[in-house]
Amino acid sequence: MNPKKIVLIAVVASAVVGVAAWLALNPAALGRAAATARLAWDSVTGQPEENGRLKAYGNIDVRQVNLSFYVGGRLESLDVEEGDRVEPGQVLASLEKGYLEDDIRSAEATVAAKRAQLEKLEAGNRKEEIAQARAETERAQAAVVLAKATFERRRDLAKTSAVSRQSLDEAENALREAQASLKLARASQRLMEIGARDEDIAAAEADLGAAEAALATAHRRYADSDLVSPSAGTVLTRVQEPGAVLQANTTVLTLALTDPVWVRAYIPEPDLGRIHPGMTADVYTDTRPDHPYTGQVGFISPVAEFTPKTVETEELRVNLVYRLRVIVEHPDEGLRQGMPVTVVFRTENGN
Repeated sequence: MNPKKIVLIAVVASAVVGVAAWLALNPAALGRAAATARLAWDSVTGQPEENGRLKAYGNIDVRQVNLSFYVGGRLESLDVEEGDRVEPGQVLASLEKGYLEDDIRSAEATVAAKRAQLEKLEAGNRKEEIAQARAETERAQAAVVLAKATFERRRDLAKTSAVSRQSLDEAENALREAQASLKLARASQRLMEIGARDEDIAAAEADLGAAEAALATAHRRYADSDLVSPSAGTVLTRVQEPGAVLQANTTVLTLALTDPVWVRAYIPEPDLGRIHPGMTADVYTDTRPDHPYTGQVGFISPVAEFTPKTVETEELRVNLVYRLRVIVEHPDEGLRQGMPVTVVFRTENGN
């Protein structure tokens, strides 16, 4: 045998003997090593606990929300710090509102003008304007009467050659002009009495609707200049500072929601048929192993996430795992993002 191999075997044998002797002299270390090995084996194979209940290992998953303004502007105030607890509806930050207030006043003035125009059309012409139109009609009628009398008189005189033909023609033209003026006066009086057309009123209504929509948008932009917490949570990061000029949808704060809190865990393929959505489970943490949280299975992935190859033998299928989500009931500050936990399922038959 090669001398180098002999030396290597001797070194390995000495190391094994040394480790065995050290473990024999340290029972506590031996227990920890056995527990660690059992935990690692259980996490891979999905073997149940010694009490017969199925368990899985995972991490706490907390939803995070990036909060931003719907509108742009200069950041005027930021009222929370990292680590602060916030409640639903609490104002966390605000933009400068001067320009937004000007937009509201301008939109209000436009709405007032459009409404007045519509009311004017709907009310029709004033009585005084109608009376004036009738007076114009009466004046035109009197002019026609006078022009007609003048024409008839000159026509009779023309028969005796008392007036010239030109004078008769002038009287006839004057009568025609008076009659045309009477028609125009009567038409104007009719329009005054009828009022605005339906199409004009509809157009005025549309203009007023557009102005009111612009006013509503201005009010909404003003309301959106306050950043409001959507739910209870904890401020994780404070991205911006007062004085910064922000574009719309620029992240200002990152918030970790208090609820919901769930566990992201994995279950081996052989144990997949033993769990189902709605099943109750106990969630254990390392910091408080004697105070488990109660949860329910809310989601089981339909797709295996760690498939070794396309065609699996029976030996390889045990390595397939499926992601599941356990929603924790009544979570508290003892559960933090990424915290490792153990999930023990309460099966109906105890296994």
